Amino acid sequence: MTCLIERVEVFCYRVPVKVPVATSFGVMRDRPAVFVKLTDSTGCHGWGEIFANWPAAAAEHRAQLLVQDICDLVVGANVATAGALFESLTAQTHIRALQSGEWGPFRQVIAGLDIALHDIFARHRGLPLAQFLDGGAAAEVPTYASGIAIGAAAELIARSRAVGHNAFKVKIGFDGARDIDALRALADGLDDGERLMADVNQAWTVTEALSHAAAIDALGLQWLEEPIRADLPAGDWQALADGFATPLAAGENITGNSGFETAIAAGHISVVQPDIVKWGGISGCGAAALRTRDAGLRYCPHFLGGGIGLIASAHLLAAVGGDGLLEVDVNPNPLRDAFEGARLRDDGNFTIGTAPGLGIDALPAELSQYQTLSLERRA
Repeated sequence: MTCLIERVEVFCYRVPVKVPVATSFGVMRDRPAVFVKLTDSTGCHGWGEIFANWPAAAAEHRAQLLVQDICDLVVGANVATAGALFESLTAQTHIRALQSGEWGPFRQVIAGLDIALHDIFARHRGLPLAQFLDGGAAAEVPTYASGIAIGAAAELIARSRAVGHNAFKVKIGFDGARDIDALRALADGLDDGERLMADVNQAWTVTEALSHAAAIDALGLQWLEEPIRADLPAGDWQALADGFATPLAAGENITGNSGFETAIAAGHISVVQPDIVKWGGISGCGAAALRTRDAGLRYCPHFLGGGIGLIASAHLLAAVGGDGLLEVDVNPNPLRDAFEGARLRDDGNFTIGTAPGLGIDALPAELSQYQTLSLERRA
């Protein structure tokens, strides 16, 4: 089949939060989301999500970038495969991104469009996205609780446990020794069968990271995420892989097929975490996930956004298989929680819906109070 795209719509939202979401490099003082809708000549539609967490003004910028700089390449396009937009737009916008230096924003918009086009193709086939990607896709995927600030971890882990989670990822990178003391207390308080991970959010130098290796290894963590900057040389990452017994995780800040090929081949990362709304969408991250699985490594999709991206991440994980876990932020977020398909079961697992595509017909009406911008382009 071919798909003639006739309409692009994009919607921006911001939700004020009582408790800001803090990382080692900055604080989110509201929860943004950008959702994109493609409609083809038959009236079939598909939904995607575009990364908008950073910088603070990202949401509205990405929407304007889509409509003013990329839509001329999308509206009226006749595409033959679900990955066609990812391939064509990556090539066609290269000079635009080079000229502006805005590689990230262009990649993020293209990722959202790729998710939406996959949704359309799956809908035309009458299949859930996971089944469209792989006929043997799992009906559910396991999850872990994420976004847990170290200062409030005891309370947030207890809350996460109550809704069925048995794996918890805590944000550290604020105060090395104090953070590790707090992690030790959390590890000692785990129930049988529970697992703990830590995310440093790139806060440490190589020397600092290695100085904490013995203390971290003693905790029995499932993984240590981004202990150093993602763009440091491979030799620095290899030094950490040699110095830690704890598996290292990264991927949300790796982009490009060659970037993932290099990281996977190097073997210094045991847990690979591409983010479908930051780069690649289903096309790029799906390929990276399959390389990860085939290399005997662990694919755990990174995600910290709205409901559409979470549902799409779950479908991709179900299609790829393996022993990966779906990341689920435990902080309140109406832009995620309003989507019925983004809610967990009582046992903490995530059910892959049986409706065609992502199973989203329209955005939840209750989100309208948070909308900051909507734009569209038609043929």
